[in-house]
Amino acid sequence: MAKASTMQKKRWALMVLLFLSISTVGVILVRSSFESCSVGGQFVEKQNNGDSIALKFQSNPLGFMKSKLVLLVSHELSLSGGPLLLMELAFLLREVGAEVVWITNQKPLEDDEVVYSLEHKMLDRGVQAISAKGQKAVDTSLKADLIVLNTAVAGKWLDAVLKENVVKVRPKILWWIHEMRGHYFNPDLVKHLPFVAGAMIDSHATAEYWKNRTQARLGIKMPKTYVVHLGNSKDLMEVAEDSVAKRVLREHVRESLGVRKEDLLFGIINSVSRGKGQDLFLRAFHESREIIKEKKLQVPTMHAVVVGSDMSRQTKFETELRNFVQENKLENYVHFVNKTLTVAPYIAAIDVLVQNSQARGECFGRITIEAMAFKLPVLGTAAGGTMEIVVNGMTGLLHSAGKEGVIPLAKNIVKLAMQVELRLTMGNNGYERVKEMFLEHHMSHRIASVLKEVLQHAKALALR
Repeated sequence: MAKASTMQKKRWALMVLLFLSISTVGVILVRSSFESCSVGGQFVEKQNNGDSIALKFQSNPLGFMKSKLVLLVSHELSLSGGPLLLMELAFLLREVGAEVVWITNQKPLEDDEVVYSLEHKMLDRGVQAISAKGQKAVDTSLKADLIVLNTAVAGKWLDAVLKENVVKVRPKILWWIHEMRGHYFNPDLVKHLPFVAGAMIDSHATAEYWKNRTQARLGIKMPKTYVVHLGNSKDLMEVAEDSVAKRVLREHVRESLGVRKEDLLFGIINSVSRGKGQDLFLRAFHESREIIKEKKLQVPTMHAVVVGSDMSRQTKFETELRNFVQENKLENYVHFVNKTLTVAPYIAAIDVLVQNSQARGECFGRITIEAMAFKLPVLGTAAGGTMEIVVNGMTGLLHSAGKEGVIPLAKNIVKLAMQVELRLTMGNNGYERVKEMFLEHHMSHRIASVLKEVLQHAKALALR
């Protein structure tokens, strides 16, 4: 019976992981015996036999985009946050019947498995992908009702491809900015920024930073700027609220890492880079173990997992992380997982999320609201968009960025390791905050109001 039970658990895990693996940007495509069909701003659910069983009078806030031609320009196609967010917008627009065309400005010279996979996911959802260069790109730009430039780096594409047509298309460009680093304030990238219809930015902190930095460094003025906080998809929320799915994923991942049921697992889920602070997190994790040992505290065995690793690139920073683990004899307690689209299993597996982005912090930090949906407390840097998500002392604990934040983070790790009730309370508070502010319909309404204004702006200029 025990063997049969184990086999059943493994089958469950494989089924759920397979289910998650068909997702794009963390969105699980739920297929049931019902088929959803768009009907204007409403939708009808039909059974396979065609009999209408329910009409939901739920207006989609993006319904006015039906039949609009939207061109999305991304600087790259990868597993990083910017391109994945733009893909999510593409799918939201396709759901309401918009015609969506995608351009990737910088593609790898050699065949890339990630690019191939993501392009085909878009094609499966009806998003057209065209070359960044050539007459078709120019013609589509001129014909489009709306152009979304994604990230500051995408600004390179304007002059390189559109040339003298840039002036014609600027009034219908919405520039979606996610960066919080100083080197993006380069006139070669953002010289057209003051003349576009608007800028959409993920947090108030980032919007203020761009406003001040463009004026001080470049002497240019930002266009009308819209702050749009992101939201979790309905499908991710379904997984987060499904106790069976969460338990299966949790058991499967923890078993693969060698983490026991009673152990505590702290996770950092970001692309591995110095700006994301994995090095300082590992130092804090090591310090927390030293504090526990010195004070002889009674806590569960603690583990740390770094999700977002990429040893195939063998970067200096990645090597530094591995060396630190070896030098401090943490091999049995620190685990590295390659970057992946399917982060839900790892969110389900951990007990606490660490959001340790450095300097000015995250522009927003989508993983933070995803973890909160799974009722996890968050240990985050007191910087950037994290401060607009995490309520210090209620949904998590904040610490300073930089080296001076290592000891405070270590102490926060110890605090949550010792106080199970605090972890649970913070997790529940975070979940309620997500339900109030950070769901897909919240984001859709916010984006819809921006797109309406941009379209009106473009139309008004066209009539002049």
